[in-house]
Amino acid sequence: MEMNYVLNSMWVLIAAILVFLMHAGFAMVEVGFTQSKNAVNIIMKNFVTVAIGVIGFFLIGYGIMYGKSLAGIFGTNGFMLINSPQKYGKISFEVFFFFQAIFAATCATIVSGAMAERTKFSSYIVFCIVSTTLIYPLIGHWIWGGGFLSKLGFVDFAGGTAVHAVGGIAAFVGARLVGARDGKYKKDKINVIPGHNIPLGALGILILWFGWFGFNPGSTLDITSPLTAHAAITTLLGGATATISSLIFSTIRYEKPDAGLTLNGALAGLVSVTAGASLISYLGAIIIGTVAGIIMILSVEFIDTKLKIDDPVGAISVHGVCGIIGTIDVGLFSTNSGLLYGGGFKLLTIQIVGVIICAITVLVLAKITFIIIKNIIGLRVDIHEEVNGLDTMEHGISAYIDL
Repeated sequence: MEMNYVLNSMWVLIAAILVFLMHAGFAMVEVGFTQSKNAVNIIMKNFVTVAIGVIGFFLIGYGIMYGKSLAGIFGTNGFMLINSPQKYGKISFEVFFFFQAIFAATCATIVSGAMAERTKFSSYIVFCIVSTTLIYPLIGHWIWGGGFLSKLGFVDFAGGTAVHAVGGIAAFVGARLVGARDGKYKKDKINVIPGHNIPLGALGILILWFGWFGFNPGSTLDITSPLTAHAAITTLLGGATATISSLIFSTIRYEKPDAGLTLNGALAGLVSVTAGASLISYLGAIIIGTVAGIIMILSVEFIDTKLKIDDPVGAISVHGVCGIIGTIDVGLFSTNSGLLYGGGFKLLTIQIVGVIICAITVLVLAKITFIIIKNIIGLRVDIHEEVNGLDTMEHGISAYIDL
């Protein structure tokens, strides 16, 4: 057996395991940034997302995403991996599927945080099924599965749009339709509902950052490629510079260094370099990350104060806004054909058009899904359940026992 085949398969398997660990990071971030009375509910949603995401992607999602393309819109075979090949390019097919299945579940869990503390457990599960079997695979087919966007030249190396923007846009729709948490907005006053455990949230973000070194470098599917190490460094630089810029900007804007915004700044930088991690220079990663840390804060503020959309963990801004901007940034900073590197406006135009098409599609599909769920089983828990906490009301247990 060829040595490169073995090495590449081993590398992608390890990268997939790192991405799997990101689910622990998402869970810890969401628990830490929300109230203690909803910790079990959030853990349950994140835990079940992994199971549903993997099964849904196995049964239906993979076929839609990577099956034989019908008019560049969706795949038509490969469901349940029937008649699947032994190899996928330079790696084992089974390893490739494993890597992609974990990605699918990662996309779905972004929605959980934005709708936390007031959404029915059953309603979230239904959306999770739709997300992993239809919404994410459909966009993924257009970008990675041989669909029409890839043929246009649209570039999304590791999922700035396919994973993060898709999840963030769906989170925007869900958070808007489910409404704000009780007491969040009263007349002209915006009440801050603080998270109960910032250290836990910080641990979650560090776990996510760690997992990102599988998310981005692993997307080369080739450990022998110099792009793998390059993507690791741009990922490191993007997260670091966004952390610094959000720290400085929050200090200037709010007169004190804001812990939550600084922590989310790291994620904003990581998301923003994802679409072009292998294509941008180290300086480009620094610039993109710096801008992302600032834009994330302005976005959080705008969504909260102007749009009055309650997003407890900032998922819409971190994943949606930074995912979109980071994807467009490829058209500027790609060392191959970006505008700033003499490539003209062609790639930038393709990136903008591609992002718009994906955003509109996700907005429509997510809205239809949430409206159907709302009309059949309801999206929001009753007010007394929200006040008393979803842990005891939906699961009959509390995460913390008073001694």
